[in-house]
Amino acid sequence: MTRLNVVVEGQTEETFVRDLLAPELATHQIIAAAHAVTTSRKKGKLYRGGLLKYANLRRDLDLWMKQDRKPDARFSTMLDLYALPNDFPGFEGSRSIGDPIARARFLEDRLFEDLGDPRFVPYLQVHEFEALLFSDPSTFIVAFPDAHLAVEQLVAIATAVSNPELIDDGPETAPGKRICSLLPKFAKPVTDQSSPP
Repeated sequence: MTRLNVVVEGQTEETFVRDLLAPELATHQIIAAAHAVTTSRKKGKLYRGGLLKYANLRRDLDLWMKQDRKPDARFSTMLDLYALPNDFPGFEGSRSIGDPIARARFLEDRLFEDLGDPRFVPYLQVHEFEALLFSDPSTFIVAFPDAHLAVEQLVAIATAVSNPELIDDGPETAPGKRICSLLPKFAKPVTDQSSPP
């Protein structure tokens, strides 16, 4: 069996890998594990979540790769392109790339080069995690059964774009902001992750 070890940005992505991605991958003989990037260590306690500095991500990946040197291990990331720290490999060179998908690919390539391990397959989400929820927003009705109008509006937003990751990433129009404006009770780490959005 292959082991897929993923360093993620925060609790929401960690829950997504654990509760949704891992069971599906297990049917394909892949064991997936995730942990949020370590942001600081104080008095022997680890604090995780939020990619504040590239060095934090690099340290976590290096450590995990050293702990699991077997050839059947794979490593990846699940990070938002939108708020990458400016010390991320290739960050300055990527600023002139207008297409967000091309920019993500460019940065993934620089990250792969920086780590230099063939077992590493980087993944940058073009926008925040909530963009993935727009892949089938009709399933919001499971978690919000009384919000038919809001769910219809979320479906309309998703239908208006060819790719959910291309939903505007402005401060008030990012995918998460759009969801929260229509479903005020939506809270990333709190909404029951065991059922669809």
